Amino acid sequence: MQKMCQMGLLIILCLFYTSISVCAGGTDMAKVLPAPACHPDWPMDGKITLFDKDTLFDHINGESELYFPYGFELLAFARYVSKINPQSAFDADVYQMGSLLDAFGMYANYRRKDDAAVSVGVEGTASASQLLFYQDRYLVRLQASGTANPGPDIFLACARAISEKLPQGKGRPKELDAFNVPFIEQKSIRYIAQSLLGYDFFQKGIVADATLNHEPIQIVMVFETSVEKARKAFDRYSEYLKTAGENIRMTDKQLPVSLKAHDPLYGNVVVEQKGAFVYGAIRLKDDSGTQQLMETLRSMILK
Repeated sequence: MQKMCQMGLLIILCLFYTSISVCAGGTDMAKVLPAPACHPDWPMDGKITLFDKDTLFDHINGESELYFPYGFELLAFARYVSKINPQSAFDADVYQMGSLLDAFGMYANYRRKDDAAVSVGVEGTASASQLLFYQDRYLVRLQASGTANPGPDIFLACARAISEKLPQGKGRPKELDAFNVPFIEQKSIRYIAQSLLGYDFFQKGIVADATLNHEPIQIVMVFETSVEKARKAFDRYSEYLKTAGENIRMTDKQLPVSLKAHDPLYGNVVVEQKGAFVYGAIRLKDDSGTQQLMETLRSMILK
């Protein structure tokens, strides 16, 4: 009876706090931002505001649609203003995404290669006007909103204060392990949650910049939930290339099944399917070195 009463109370709380994450993974989004200040000289201006799927547009008009494929659930927002210089302020956004991988996906969408790395969360980067990091399934974005930038020390101090309020202990998404090789540029790795490369048959996956024979290429990995779905995606891609009138060399009598072709959008490509993955390289100048490249990718992805 006591357990039933507790369950009933939880349901009532979930209904009452419709936009507060009492019911989502145990993290109360109304408390993820430090209050009344994130630093002794940087108090919160007003209070924390929460946005859900229906109201996110009100906060980030023009960008809200980017978040939905990545499982967006809630956003906690607050502004912090300098006591010393009221013209200096920044906005703090904490996005609750669908998963650790989704949080990384949105982080990588905003990360810039020339931004400095900062030690906060799983991974963070900072510029003069912005600091980003992700941790667990949360994306944190601090952006200057006043006429004077807060400076890297304030950004980092407040970012660490927020990090302490988020779930701890999870590292990088395991899906990134296959890309931990020297010839791949780590800051270029991106997770695309729908229509990888713009193709609807590649539902989601990862793309990264790499170097082969001193030439720039891109590495692609599509992951599916089963071997059958991965093979279907591979077959749809090969059919698309044939329909586009491109020359295609395909081996389908052995595993992994593979193809070499010219993609009308991405130049020379080499692609394989094995297990629940479709993977390969695009924008190739020529075929030299691709055999070793594919062996490396295969061993990393399928290990």
